[in-house]
Amino acid sequence: MKKRLVSMFVITAMVTAMFTGCGTKNDDTLIVGTNAAFAPYEYMDGNKVVGIDMDISQAIADSMGKKLEIKNMEFDAALLATQKGTVDFVAAGVSVNAKRQEKMDFSDDYVNSTEIVIVNKENPAVTNATAEAMEDKIIAVQTGNIADIWVDNNIKSKEMKRYSQFSQAAQDLKNRKIDCIVMDKIPAQDLVAANPELSILNGTLFEDKYAIAVKKGNKKMLDEINKVIRQLKESKKIDEFTAKHANK
Repeated sequence: MKKRLVSMFVITAMVTAMFTGCGTKNDDTLIVGTNAAFAPYEYMDGNKVVGIDMDISQAIADSMGKKLEIKNMEFDAALLATQKGTVDFVAAGVSVNAKRQEKMDFSDDYVNSTEIVIVNKENPAVTNATAEAMEDKIIAVQTGNIADIWVDNNIKSKEMKRYSQFSQAAQDLKNRKIDCIVMDKIPAQDLVAANPELSILNGTLFEDKYAIAVKKGNKKMLDEINKVIRQLKESKKIDEFTAKHANK
């Protein structure tokens, strides 16, 4: 009988251990998915992911009384993780469009983005920031972001080169393997500062807005995020976050 009781205890302990940790999330933790290759919105500072979006995410976690956990992954993977619910939300300079709205819900926008064109400074293959000027050119974008979608829909390019890291695109532009890069103005300024062989063309290609994405139907999370975004806008905190991470 004693041996039998011991066996039952062992089995119960094993079953408990199996189910403890089956969950993908801890109720005390808020998980944000991002792609830390888009300074100043998200980038690496040593081994830590930081940036404007991470400061906003921390403010959301603080408001909810939770610990923030950052999951750094490819941009497309972060969007997919949000759709599957393996992260609570994605903050990665995400633009809102109809296709994404079919799969995810979006917060209020928290920043206006200006999309520009980067060229090789000494030998620019493109001289104007217009769709017409980039026809039959090799255009670089980040995989899955709004520039990827916009260029694909609006420009008859010779080729679109999709990168996971803008630093890779910058190297190829310096080596004239591509003709230009289309990206957001703020991270573009950081990229050009780090690569003086490149320059930004005058003019705006198109404008867009960034928002935070959550799993479709997660209204509770969306309401919490929108509450914090409104507070951050009203208090000018987002402007402070932007100033803090500029030129990173």
